[in-house]
Amino acid sequence: MDHMIEVKNLSFEYDEGLHTIDNISFNIDKGNYVAILGHNGSGKSTIAKLLIGLLEKKSGDIIVNGYELNMENLYKVRESIGIVFQNPDNQFIGATVRDDIAFGLENMCIPHEQMDDLISTYAKKVHMEDFLNHEPTKLSGGQKQRVAIAGILAMSPSIIILDEATSMLDPIGRREINTLVRELKKEKDMTIISITHDIEEAKYADQIILLNKGKIVKTDRAKDILSDIDLLSQLKLDIPFALKITNGLKEKGISIKNTLDNKDLEQQLCQLRSKM
Repeated sequence: MDHMIEVKNLSFEYDEGLHTIDNISFNIDKGNYVAILGHNGSGKSTIAKLLIGLLEKKSGDIIVNGYELNMENLYKVRESIGIVFQNPDNQFIGATVRDDIAFGLENMCIPHEQMDDLISTYAKKVHMEDFLNHEPTKLSGGQKQRVAIAGILAMSPSIIILDEATSMLDPIGRREINTLVRELKKEKDMTIISITHDIEEAKYADQIILLNKGKIVKTDRAKDILSDIDLLSQLKLDIPFALKITNGLKEKGISIKNTLDNKDLEQQLCQLRSKM
């Protein structure tokens, strides 16, 4: 499988001598959904800014879509990456949802006669086709983030970075965005990076890069990392709700298999109840 992103011996400092990112290396393969997971202050959002060239590395190499990230290739790298930040209100430019999705297309000099079809296509992809003439400021948090994602998708990036994109949303908004990300994951050419401390978001990733104090603690499948309760506790991270319930039931002598999936847990509980 091709590496869409290669990071080699990357270091970064905001303050001299204090390593925010401390000599880390990782690869992200094309078409994968990867969560960079860590507590607040672990350095994960700094990685997002380094990947798109908003911050300048102290040392190491970043290669995106075959291009080394440097001043010569900066705009080629940025053409490959779309980023959605945590506060949706800071991302809107247009007076309507339609205008906001169109903004990126205008910057790409897409002919106006082609824009309407593209706007409709990507609004439908994020389930916002009925809101094209609405003011973005009057939408819910989850709807705002879906519009932001539509605007990014319309520019056809190879990589989407969600930088704590659900952290300011209520539970309904978080569920909307997590569901949308799982739908986008089905598109084989789309590489998704989620910068998050939300275990429920990270559990759907193909791979987790676990970060603490600027260092990579572990890289593995989501199932394997999120089942390591001792490790998560050491890093002051929560464990998935479904796993928390199954462990609690086991402590009470109720036989149930470990799961990270809430629907699987619900099915198991229904089966248990039917046997009572």
